[in-house]
Amino acid sequence: MDKSQIIPQYFHALPNSETIGMEKSEKIDYPFFFQPKELAKLASKKLQNYLENQKDWQHNFGFDPNDTSLVIGKMFGVLVVENGLGELGYLAAYSGKLANSNQHSFFVPTVFDMLDENGFYKIGENELNKLNRQIEEFERSELYLKSQKEWQDIQNHLNGKIEFERDILKQKKKERQVVREEKKSILSDCEFELLLERFKNESITQQNQFKKLQQKCLNEIKSAELEYLEIHNQLIELKKVRKEKSNILQQQLFEKYSFLNANQERKSLKDIFIEELKIAPPAGAGECCAPKLFQYAFEQGFKPICMAEFWWGQSSKSEVRKHKEYYPACRSKCEPILGHMLIGLSVEPNPMLRNPAEGKEMKIVFEDDKIIVIDKPHEFLSVNGKLIDDSVESRIQKKYPEAKLVHRLDQSTSGLLICAKDLQSYVKLQKQFLSHRVMKKYYALLDGNIKDEKGEIHLPLRVDLDNRPHQMVCYEHGKDSWTDYEVVKKDNNKTWVIFYPKTGRTHQLRVHSAHADGLNAPILGDDLYGHPKDRLHLQAFFIGFFHPESNLWLEFELEKEF
Repeated sequence: MDKSQIIPQYFHALPNSETIGMEKSEKIDYPFFFQPKELAKLASKKLQNYLENQKDWQHNFGFDPNDTSLVIGKMFGVLVVENGLGELGYLAAYSGKLANSNQHSFFVPTVFDMLDENGFYKIGENELNKLNRQIEEFERSELYLKSQKEWQDIQNHLNGKIEFERDILKQKKKERQVVREEKKSILSDCEFELLLERFKNESITQQNQFKKLQQKCLNEIKSAELEYLEIHNQLIELKKVRKEKSNILQQQLFEKYSFLNANQERKSLKDIFIEELKIAPPAGAGECCAPKLFQYAFEQGFKPICMAEFWWGQSSKSEVRKHKEYYPACRSKCEPILGHMLIGLSVEPNPMLRNPAEGKEMKIVFEDDKIIVIDKPHEFLSVNGKLIDDSVESRIQKKYPEAKLVHRLDQSTSGLLICAKDLQSYVKLQKQFLSHRVMKKYYALLDGNIKDEKGEIHLPLRVDLDNRPHQMVCYEHGKDSWTDYEVVKKDNNKTWVIFYPKTGRTHQLRVHSAHADGLNAPILGDDLYGHPKDRLHLQAFFIGFFHPESNLWLEFELEKEF
């Protein structure tokens, strides 16, 4: 099949009548932090319409309560492109596989099809599965289990015998010691010397007898071990073969995932991760929407215009994903790959490199010789970031070099911060935070109605290693987070609440608001867990604590901003 036959299948035209007035930027979106342009939103709506009405395949996104199969929500992506005739259209992709397949007529093909039954990967995978079955059968075989049990029984028996004889040896030594103490004052010097000589000879004889017994037992254990290893080594060899085949298959796979950039240069997963970053590619690297979309665009000579990715279906229990909401590309898998693929394109600057505090002033609410209480604006770093050297702490340190923030607020959160002017005050205030003696209240506007007027939320949180700085719920490795809340008012599908955080995990209030097991209503303007607006509607409006020097209880409260 030639390209002229393939292009119409994956190139979905955007009619001129629908794109009139929509700006066609000369720069592609910075994929890890952006808001979709109107063209990308138009393409997304067309893709969503297809998803709502298609009959080509079946996948349980969690919409049908009668579908008992596994619910798997999925990220979908669009890339608006211009073909050689100057026509606008869009390409569509999905993350991972869809309906247990990599081949769907509406979506661009994967960079490499791991599911191709005739491909090397499936053939190699079948060989590994065959080896796995051999290993499992061997481990369950009567011969192996019998040899393993006999070996363990002999070890236990002979080691037990050695320990028993050693205990007898120790007991006889104690008995001789008792006799020596008794006879020392009774016997004459000559008789006592003869007794000591006899005891010495007895001890040597018993020690020699024990060593002979011990050596005999150890020889029998070694002999039994060799018999067991004759059988066990067959299992070790099978596992060694499996590991070698698995490593070879993995390396082949890393080389097959080969990515083009706008200059038609290729790099594989092996080149990008192993050779350049010196790390193994994360699971699923190359299977996300963005690499698939750009790969197909570059193969066909299309000009990328803009992009968007959105979530479709129910969120998993660990993540916060909202149906039809837009999200940026993930960082751990896609950032290294797209770093190569976007070479040759004009890309929007990384907005994270812009100083969010530029032109903003922070207010001093209270100051004395020991502390400063600050009202931090939203979109203002508490402490310096990796790329930005402007923050609440750095500005204060220009006047007080020894000053240090006692706690932090997210960049997007506004409100009260405590700064200690000296180390002693810092340590005392830190102890109050660690012992939960500091009282904090946050004011938030939630995007949605919540059922209960008050309550508490407990969720174990940890960082999403594949998508920093997002946090996720993890019952295996997460740390407990606890927030009390009460509703202030509700209006027009919005809820104003006061949060009383009992712990201070990263993004705690944002996740507790947005997660399905929390309030299931993200904070308005939350660009990580909800829908972006002009700002994150979260304010640390109240704080109470004991002064580090006078020990007097202090309270500070701000006017609510929204």
